[in-house]
Amino acid sequence: MKNIFAKIGAIAATSIAIAAANNPAQAIELNFKWQGDAGYSATGSFSYDETTAPTIISEAGSGATKFLQSLNVSFLDPSKNLLGTYNTVNGGVSQSSFFAFNFNTSTQKLFGPLDVAGGTGVIGEYFFQGTVGDSLALRQDVDQQGTSTTLDQNSGSIQVSKVPEPASILGLLAFATLGLGSTFKKKQASF
Repeated sequence: MKNIFAKIGAIAATSIAIAAANNPAQAIELNFKWQGDAGYSATGSFSYDETTAPTIISEAGSGATKFLQSLNVSFLDPSKNLLGTYNTVNGGVSQSSFFAFNFNTSTQKLFGPLDVAGGTGVIGEYFFQGTVGDSLALRQDVDQQGTSTTLDQNSGSIQVSKVPEPASILGLLAFATLGLGSTFKKKQASF
């Protein structure tokens, strides 16, 4: 039995090494999740090229971004009904003049001013803004004249997590499955 686990470990290590060699580091995608005190929430993702990005990514305003390739966010009410989805950055271009984003690639944490979604000139659009670690709020525009309603807020807490690379996971599972299959066939042949 110990021999089977040793083989599985060897196959897994080989799979990881092959996956790393075949998938050089480039675009990295991260998810973020925010939960307001009244039950509203925001979930989204963003990506950047990890081979060219500096330790601190700071983006602001509309137009071409320096490092972010994409950023999208969806808002949900306390009953988990979708309020809206926004592609704030698409193809390296920000759609909002109000956009603000700061991320530390070493610590994998958002920090400082944050303003995503909305900002495209539509009355009723939602946007998420504030200062990470201080206060973040989900707001809805009322008149495109600077008037908005706060739907929910929290103390600035927001979580970020790395999205696993699907090719690496599938490769690892495939090699492990092949290894297990051959091991069991050898065991059955020896009986």
